[in-house]
Amino acid sequence: MEATTSPQAVRSGWAAFWKATRRALTGYTARTILQGLLTIWAVMTFTFVLIRQMPSNPVQIEAERIVREELVSYEEAYSRAASLFDFDPNQPLIEQYVEYLAKLIRLDFGQSITSAGTPVLDQILQYLPWTVFSVGLGLLISFTIGIFVGMAMAYWRGGILDNVVTALASILFGIPNYIIALLIILILGVQLKVINISEALGRVDPTIEPGFTPEYIGSVLSHAVLPVLTYVSATVGGWILTMKSSTIATLGEEYVTVAHARGLSQWRVLTAYVGRNAMLPLVTRLAISIGFVVGGSVIIEDIYRYRGLGKFLTTAIVARDYTSMQGVFLVIAVSVVVANMLADVLYGALDPRVRVGKEQ
Repeated sequence: MEATTSPQAVRSGWAAFWKATRRALTGYTARTILQGLLTIWAVMTFTFVLIRQMPSNPVQIEAERIVREELVSYEEAYSRAASLFDFDPNQPLIEQYVEYLAKLIRLDFGQSITSAGTPVLDQILQYLPWTVFSVGLGLLISFTIGIFVGMAMAYWRGGILDNVVTALASILFGIPNYIIALLIILILGVQLKVINISEALGRVDPTIEPGFTPEYIGSVLSHAVLPVLTYVSATVGGWILTMKSSTIATLGEEYVTVAHARGLSQWRVLTAYVGRNAMLPLVTRLAISIGFVVGGSVIIEDIYRYRGLGKFLTTAIVARDYTSMQGVFLVIAVSVVVANMLADVLYGALDPRVRVGKEQ
């Protein structure tokens, strides 16, 4: 005998389903994801329009190059340049936008305008690992140094270490990273001759065959020294000063005083009570910084001729390669938004008061 379900039970089941669905769509995590998607769409649309408002287009840039190198008339050069590219500069902007969106829905970034037949996604995947490696390693080193040095400065504040490092960190924090890169070349390469600058430029020695060999790995690491040193010098001051102020605020909390009163060792109080809570704001800032790792540093990679995503973006901007520029900007936007979403969710997980407050 088959069991039958009453209409009232069915209605109750559907009501519970819709209630759970509505709760999920209006919940904290769902709102965060929706805001992230809207942000990516807004950035993508803004960069699409802004790129096309730049002076000159790919055909004009190529025509000017032909005129300079071959001394032909501009009309002839323009006609030859237009035949090289699969790009119509006179196509209405809205049509270009609709075509771009249609491809993007299929995760197709299009093909490079200046490198015919080359998918933009392949170009990005070729340069992206180098930027992630150099900038990510620099971020990891500077974050680790900033945590330990900042905590030590706060714990022994007022001493020689605190005064000297605070002054040094403030100076480094105020200098742009490209100035630090030039100072490194000038001091270490030209004045002290510690580093052979001509051999350190680039991302690897082109005479060494790629592979997991000690020679190739050593060449990769040696060529990454200057970019990583620049990224560490440019960011470590901010981590140190932030960790110092956060630690000082944490040292004044009542639970730290109680831990001392319980007779716990200084090391246990410093690591288990002070350090863990003082790191909370820095962890969220680190998550956001990871998103900017993808963008790398356009100027730094250009100075050191380090062929990462930043160097690729510079080349695309000079040539007005619209599709390549859009691809890089989209990857940067997605990484930053995802990092912000992770930081938001992470902060809510670490501090439930934040999540509860936003849900309310």
